[in-house]
Amino acid sequence: MTKVKDIFNELCSYAPLELQMGFDNSGFLFGREEAAVSKALLSLDVTPAVVDEAAELGAELIISHHPLIFSPLKSVTDEKLLKLAANNISVISMHTNLDIAQGGVNDVLMGALGASVDAALDQDDCGRIGSLPVAMSMEEFLGLCKTVLKSKGLRYYDSGRPVEKLAVMGGSGGDSVETAFHLGCDTYLTADIKYHQFLQAAELGINLIDGDHFCTENLVMPVLAERLAGRFKELSFIVSARHCQLIDFA
Repeated sequence: MTKVKDIFNELCSYAPLELQMGFDNSGFLFGREEAAVSKALLSLDVTPAVVDEAAELGAELIISHHPLIFSPLKSVTDEKLLKLAANNISVISMHTNLDIAQGGVNDVLMGALGASVDAALDQDDCGRIGSLPVAMSMEEFLGLCKTVLKSKGLRYYDSGRPVEKLAVMGGSGGDSVETAFHLGCDTYLTADIKYHQFLQAAELGINLIDGDHFCTENLVMPVLAERLAGRFKELSFIVSARHCQLIDFA
């Protein structure tokens, strides 16, 4: 019988909790570690719709990227938490440790784009830099990004340079535009980019793409589900069908 703690230990072997950044709250966040698991739902976030989905599927465990609990709780009256408890659903969240880990969010993102992984982008081992096998026009690369990320749309600045040496950071990475430039990258793909960061890219002369927070990170969920299914062959690991890109484009 597989228990929550068995799956948690396996996830920690992929993305050790020691890798998480100081502000983070990754780990086994809700439930009973001795609870038996036959089915797990994987989702970038634990939203009310995802909790409902897990309950309807009969899943005993949700595995998320963004932590269910981030700030200290002063009360437990939240309907989402109460519904998790009522349905005996545990939650494991693997956040910045999964961003940083080899084979994690950023490695999966680079692999999906067909790029090599040559080094980490910053001193915290977040993000990645690498190269495409063949240089592409920005127009071609934007089409590739939109397809790979399954995005409804992209925000971008085109410096006029072809895309070859690439930097990525899944999720919020706008603060690393200058770092990517100084490492010799012609293009940087991340999310949650602010106006002044687009201005910075224009001044530096680097292509900058906002691929959406959800889209740049969610690629890891099916990869993680497949990996866990290979380890726990008697269990069912399902990627959420309800959680999707939140932002629309007119």
